[in-house]
Amino acid sequence: MFIQTEATPNPATLKFLPGRVVLTDGTFEARDTASAERSPLATALFAVPGVSGVYFGHDFISVTKADGVNEWPQVKPAVLGAIMDHFQSGRPVLAEGTALAEDETEEFYDEADHDTVVTIKDLLETRVRPAVAGDGGDITFRGYRDGIVYLEMKGACSGCPSSTATLRQGVQNLFRHFLPSVREVQAL
Repeated sequence: MFIQTEATPNPATLKFLPGRVVLTDGTFEARDTASAERSPLATALFAVPGVSGVYFGHDFISVTKADGVNEWPQVKPAVLGAIMDHFQSGRPVLAEGTALAEDETEEFYDEADHDTVVTIKDLLETRVRPAVAGDGGDITFRGYRDGIVYLEMKGACSGCPSSTATLRQGVQNLFRHFLPSVREVQAL
């Protein structure tokens, strides 16, 4: 098994491409050992000293290391080993009955803004999420109120120094172009 790695805009996160589907539908994120227990693979990754976050997309795994613990040259070989061991074992990526990330957080918006929210979600799905997934992360809609779009950054995007610029210069400008009623975009 050959696992490719890619740098992400977040220096604390690397993207691992195992050359196979990681999750057929949805995404999964674990930011601590308790939430990692829902996944045998995430549990194995959190056993690697220095790992502080794990995110699974369709065909990639983003792993975040804690600041000041170890550098990537020390952490990366153990992460690669954990991923390889997991896939060769045939164990499932998620424990049976595990709900995926999209089902976990309720959205908020006024029913009068329904058409605006539909357009926001469409722009996210077609123009924003594919680009963000390319960097090992995800961005999801959480709400819309008073001209402000609330989004959640996940994976490599969570805690990334450039995520604020991505939101302000990329996503906010895109939304304003198509929806003049959007004043601002904020991360939750």
